[in-house]
Amino acid sequence: MAKIDMYEVDGDELKRKRRNCPKCGDGVFLAVHKDRVSCGKCGYTEFKEK
Repeated sequence: MAKIDMYEVDGDELKRKRRNCPKCGDGVFLAVHKDRVSCGKCGYTEFKEK
């Protein structure tokens, strides 16, 4: 996915479409999978509830 797809412009504001990693901070997005979200940099993972 290109970086341009991770942001959207709303008037004069730039908004992020995905969550940031709580460990790595701003600029490192969590990848969205079917059953979890995960960080490719540090390995942080949150599983989705069924």
